[in-house]
Amino acid sequence: MLHKDSFNQVPYGYVRAMSETLTKNTSEAPSLSRLPRHVAIIMDGNGRWADQNRVSTISGHRMGAETTRKIVHHAASRGISYLTLYAFSAENWLRPQGWVDDLMGLLRYNLKNQVKDLADNGVCLKVIGDRTKLPVDIVSLIEESEGTTKENNRITLIMALSYGGRDEILSTTKKIAEQVKAGTLKVEDITSDTFSHNLYTAGIPDPDLLIRTSGEKRISNFLLWQMAYTEFVFSPTLWPDFSPDDFDQALETYQQRERRYGAVIASKK
Repeated sequence: MLHKDSFNQVPYGYVRAMSETLTKNTSEAPSLSRLPRHVAIIMDGNGRWADQNRVSTISGHRMGAETTRKIVHHAASRGISYLTLYAFSAENWLRPQGWVDDLMGLLRYNLKNQVKDLADNGVCLKVIGDRTKLPVDIVSLIEESEGTTKENNRITLIMALSYGGRDEILSTTKKIAEQVKAGTLKVEDITSDTFSHNLYTAGIPDPDLLIRTSGEKRISNFLLWQMAYTEFVFSPTLWPDFSPDDFDQALETYQQRERRYGAVIASKK
């Protein structure tokens, strides 16, 4: 049975990447002047939420899916252009088969039943990752969903499924090697832009902000190339309890950062 107060947890702050605890809470909308263009989220804590609430693991993931729906809508309302969600990692295939089957069933259900909601609300869906490992019917549903929403431009939702950052870098390296072998690309012409244009995320700007829920402080093989200069915010809140207010607080934390991209900023007098 669910604990009734599990739906009403008050967020109690975020942790900077350098472990500085922030205690300021606010119900006001963050300033629109310095919003991140692209937010990435590692949606962690579904299983622990299920354990705490004495329900099945898949029930935790169902609650997490409802949180995902709310956060996508909220991010769009805040003017975020790109939202990337780490939904199923390459390493997740190593988990027990029953767990994998449950997750694939939930994914199948959401692709069948949530696409109209995305389409009606201006959401363009893109899926990144190794589709060769996904069930054939799910790949078909992904392609259909991407086609249905491709003209939408309010927000681009990127779902990372069967995704691993190292696998992406290896795949990209092989693609570039094949271009060199075919004579369509010279070794001396390979640049960081060449590499970026051959990633799953080609044409998508790198994330400005990464949010990871559940208190864990690692990136877990997620967007390794793309997050070279991303700002990190770690929330203690488990993903099913993560609210629009939590999201806004992460945006506020981001707005307090000074992004240098490796450069030295002259002190102000």
